[in-house]
Amino acid sequence: MDSLPRSFNPTKHLKEEFVSNLTGSSMLKISVLLTTLPILLLLRNSIGSQTLTDADIKEASAKKRDSEIVASKNLKAYLATFFVDFLLIVLPMLLLFTVLAEWIYIATILLSLLLVFSIAVKRSPRVPRLEGPNSFRTTISSYRVATMFMTCLCILAVDFRIFPREFAKTETYGTSLMDLGVGSFVLVNAIISRQARNVSSSLTWWKASLKSTSPLLFLGFARLVSTTSVDYQVHVGEYGVHWNFFFTLAGVSILTSIVNVPPKYAGVLGSVILVGYQSWLTNGLNVYLLSDERGMDIISRNKEGIFSLLGYWGMYLIGVQVGYYLFFENRSPSTPRSNDGTWIRVWLLSIMFWFLTLLLDWHVERISRRMCNLAYVTWVVAQNLQLIAIHVMLSGYVTGGKISALEKAFDRNLLPSFLLANVLTGLVNLSVDTLFVSSISALLILTAYAFTLSFVMGIIDFSGVRLKFW
Repeated sequence: MDSLPRSFNPTKHLKEEFVSNLTGSSMLKISVLLTTLPILLLLRNSIGSQTLTDADIKEASAKKRDSEIVASKNLKAYLATFFVDFLLIVLPMLLLFTVLAEWIYIATILLSLLLVFSIAVKRSPRVPRLEGPNSFRTTISSYRVATMFMTCLCILAVDFRIFPREFAKTETYGTSLMDLGVGSFVLVNAIISRQARNVSSSLTWWKASLKSTSPLLFLGFARLVSTTSVDYQVHVGEYGVHWNFFFTLAGVSILTSIVNVPPKYAGVLGSVILVGYQSWLTNGLNVYLLSDERGMDIISRNKEGIFSLLGYWGMYLIGVQVGYYLFFENRSPSTPRSNDGTWIRVWLLSIMFWFLTLLLDWHVERISRRMCNLAYVTWVVAQNLQLIAIHVMLSGYVTGGKISALEKAFDRNLLPSFLLANVLTGLVNLSVDTLFVSSISALLILTAYAFTLSFVMGIIDFSGVRLKFW
């Protein structure tokens, strides 16, 4: 009996220490790094994206029922296109986050010049400006997917030494690449939510809330049980002892369903909540939340996750009004504004939120993802609007056709892709001692992980499976 391992995860404490007490990076470096996301997506579109359209996929699915040979050929063509998408989007992103991170400024300049060259070569006045990737829905979908790519790559890469520590989540105050993950997911989904589109549900508020939160609560408890049962490493300072990302999403959904306000006033309510929460923080709550001391009650043991809900709820409400103002005001929910001229409005809002971020960070309280304070919220809004503005502005000059198959596959099953990424991350961590592998081995493992995630999501999308939780 003594020869049996005492834990599935013998280096648990070392792994927890590896991602603890970090201070992050500069906002400038993070902004430059993230600029590569829309550039990579637009480069893929400009080179020529998927060869199979939605109609092709539906046709292939129909033929599957009639002829296994035809279906096999279409699946092979789809996967071939998917593989090209992986090589041009996901793999460069992985390299930029790891081995090329030291040269990120040079890499961003080179990628920008390559995109400009591609646009200059392929630009044709005969192509209508709103074709292909130029619609608003396509732009937001592409950006959401890019954010999810980043998150899925980082949650495993952070456990390897090949991933710069400055990109890992900060302990108390500061900014880093991974600090943007949950905030960006909440914000971007708020911008295109039913509330932002002013679409009313046929269900009562409690039925609608139950429908949207039940899967999230299930996933939250499933993650809690699974991590506890295998003694998986958990950085308690991130959300608390029992809390996790899925509980935060469920909490935001519940609060939004209970307090349902028109989209044109959502930002006002969000601002009031955030200002009130920030006042509470500066009057002593921040000391409590950043303290390592915890009582035995459920609130004290999960204080970071519970109290930060106020910040994420306020962020969601601001995102609702931003989406309504930029894209859906005086419009049918099914016909948002085109990209023409919209990028100017997005840039102006981004500049305003950047100004607020610097003001708050310097004179009120430094940015803290752990507490989701006011400065963190304005930073997340500013950074995401900046990237959306870049995407919207440049997409008008890209004439390469439809968005990639990879983007569509992830966009149709966004939260399930994150769930699968978590499962794969857990399997890798329980199978490999991530702290002590060489840089080459780490890169190969991360590439295999990213390819497996992309391949599975492609097969799911080709099969016509759609899972929408939030």
